[in-house]
Amino acid sequence: MLIAVASGKGGTGKTTVATNLAAALAGRAQLIDCDVEEPNIHLFLHPKIIHHQEVTKPIPQIDFEKCLFCGACQNICQFNAIAVLKNSVLTFPELCHSCGGCRAVCPTEAIREVPRLIGRIETGWAGELGVITGRLMVGEPMAPPLIRAVKRQIDKTKIVIIDAPPGTSCSVIQSLRNCDFCLLVTEPTPFGWHDLKLAVATVRQMGIPFGVVINRADIGSGEVEEWCAEEGVPILLKIPFQREIAVAYSRGQLLLDLDPAWKRIFLELCQRVQKLSGRKSGGEGAETDNCS
Repeated sequence: MLIAVASGKGGTGKTTVATNLAAALAGRAQLIDCDVEEPNIHLFLHPKIIHHQEVTKPIPQIDFEKCLFCGACQNICQFNAIAVLKNSVLTFPELCHSCGGCRAVCPTEAIREVPRLIGRIETGWAGELGVITGRLMVGEPMAPPLIRAVKRQIDKTKIVIIDAPPGTSCSVIQSLRNCDFCLLVTEPTPFGWHDLKLAVATVRQMGIPFGVVINRADIGSGEVEEWCAEEGVPILLKIPFQREIAVAYSRGQLLLDLDPAWKRIFLELCQRVQKLSGRKSGGEGAETDNCS
């Protein structure tokens, strides 16, 4: 079972939910940090990294001895990643989507593809919990290729928790793709409510079952809960606004470390997710999907 933890707005407690849910499941789970522009699950779990992997994408390189400067490569590129001048060709690797179109249409085979480093994948363990983290190179604008590479590390024998990037961008879509359920973490503020509506529209468009976790639930006016009730959106967990929780977060501590009762709370959350996702016991993967 793949469970994505996402949020329309950053800073709502998405990683708090992802790390505590994964830690509660321990050896039955795998935690994947797809927030590759700013991964932070390591701040709470301190995994022992046992493997590093570089991730590249192919970009065009021009052989000027063969190039006719005909412009065919420029014309086919939909992303303006290649520009043909009178006696030169400029390439813009940051804009390249690695489709290979320019190489395919070149009449003289003057274009070959070379690898460009876009990020790294770290594989490790936090106790019995497997942890995978993607790290995008600084200045690299496109995260989806790295997120796809990170998701290829998924262990299908586990309950996989995916910490998705915030917002509703292409990175979020790539992180949520093929997930069985999405937990949307929000806060009861005007900004949280606004961005929750965008996130709900996104997962509805993708056809992914979902529910809401309200963090700092004691603040605000109750508009988020009223809207969820009107829209038929299930609220699966409320995390209170408490000083000791904020202090634990600032120290990189899990809620499970603060109070062992949180383990039961997050296991119950997993059970509700399993029920809402439609994953029934006795089906494919049922044994490993057991949240109890």
